[in-house]
Amino acid sequence: MKIEQILQNKIAAALKLLGVEVDASTIVIERSKEAIHGDFASNIAMQSAKILRKAPRVIAEEIINHLDMSGLTKVEIAGPGFLNFFVETATLAAVINRIHQAGEKYGNGQVGEGKRINVEFVSANPTGDLHLGHARGAALGDSICRLYEAAGFDVTREYYVNDAGNQIDNLGVSLYARYLQALGHEAVLPEDGYYGPDILEIAKVLVNEVGDKYVNNYDARFFKAYGMHKELGKINDDLAFFRVHFDVYSYETEVRKDGRVEKLLEQLKPYTYEDEGATFLKTSDFGDDKDRVIVKSDGAYTYFLPDIVYHLDKLSRNYDLLIDVLGSDHHGYIARMKAALQMFNYPSSTLEVEMLQMVRLIKNGEEFIMSKRSGNAVTLRELCEEVGVDAVRYFFVARASTSHLDFDLDLASEASSANPIYYAQYAYARLFAVLEKGKQYNISYEGAGLTSKYETDLMKELGNFPQVVEDAALSRSPYKITNYVQKLAAMIHAFYTECRLLDESNVPLTENRLGLAEASAIVLKKALNLIGVNSPEKM
Repeated sequence: MKIEQILQNKIAAALKLLGVEVDASTIVIERSKEAIHGDFASNIAMQSAKILRKAPRVIAEEIINHLDMSGLTKVEIAGPGFLNFFVETATLAAVINRIHQAGEKYGNGQVGEGKRINVEFVSANPTGDLHLGHARGAALGDSICRLYEAAGFDVTREYYVNDAGNQIDNLGVSLYARYLQALGHEAVLPEDGYYGPDILEIAKVLVNEVGDKYVNNYDARFFKAYGMHKELGKINDDLAFFRVHFDVYSYETEVRKDGRVEKLLEQLKPYTYEDEGATFLKTSDFGDDKDRVIVKSDGAYTYFLPDIVYHLDKLSRNYDLLIDVLGSDHHGYIARMKAALQMFNYPSSTLEVEMLQMVRLIKNGEEFIMSKRSGNAVTLRELCEEVGVDAVRYFFVARASTSHLDFDLDLASEASSANPIYYAQYAYARLFAVLEKGKQYNISYEGAGLTSKYETDLMKELGNFPQVVEDAALSRSPYKITNYVQKLAAMIHAFYTECRLLDESNVPLTENRLGLAEASAIVLKKALNLIGVNSPEKM
């Protein structure tokens, strides 16, 4: 049982003796920021003032008088009635055995209660390589999924493939032009075609497969399908390289099949009207800032209409929550989609959207363009080859998604404590090395004799990990994990430097310090894994 729960139960028992029944889980227990204020604090005395009709400090004194002090060294009253708890070292040390018993599952929780969540992210058009924006979305989306899973949710990762519309038509025409050129024929790419070198490479592969079969026969369906298949294959390869996988791929062409869009249009009739030949959806009746066009005056559908079909399809699969990870240029999309779903009696909270701000590469203090293969767009693959997958994933989630991100290439490549990913991974490598070196000792998980500040601070931080995971999951904030990693790594380095972990003259203390080292390694590795970062055993 966590120390916070133990304290909640102690306070609830004391209040019961004072004639007040309280649900122990509702009692707020916070970790003290300064050692002078103890290890934990509670404002329960102030919360109980109205019920007991007494001054908070008086209530605090009465709670202390009725409090079970086992596992505590003392309890002090501060300010208007805060209770500051000072915990015995043995109580703090219990976390070492909890981590040993749980292993890599330590930090997992059940707050999700198995609720089903669908997270759609990346969803890049299959017309070219993944760029920086997609990379940030991949790192964020996948980290959110990992956090949700650790918190007890049932998570589905979904990729929506836009395989219909003008961009795919242009892909087919562009590939055909490059195909002709590869065979020595003159051909001009359309003005809005795809000029990247990836199309050239696909065209060469196609020539090897089919020869001149299509020189005098442009089969639009074939060229679109072939080009999209190859581009999507490359995207999947890059995502796998980036440690991202998807459970479900949905296709726009499937969404548009069997008259599904037309059926939806019929269902939406009570919420539509026509103006200047276009059909508008009354999204402003449901919180949007204005009504939205769903059918243009020329009869063509806007992208919004099949998107509604797609989101309704996802909800038909019995998800409790949909999450879309989108670029900041889609900000206006949120209110209109929430409005459309409300027209089908889904609450606004059914859909949540995470917005991604732009990424800039910085080198020598200035914005840097480093792409070699894809014109002006820096690809995910290029960036990872430059600084490594670990650095890219770590840096991309180290700030809130709503913040612009300057990615410092020099810092990400630096092998020093200034580089946060190096600093964290080096902490793990240090622990691994000392555990390997100390294999002749019998590791103890009792925590006996671990009384120095460096040891007690580390044990407190390890005990805080499950709450950090839950908070990061529920707020969809992977940066809270990177914040935790940096704090934990600092404590590990201090523990390693200030405490003699392998002391032949004091075997019992060595065995207990190795227990703390192992617990710290487990938690640091788990924290890094939650954001898709590896824990190298050697640096």
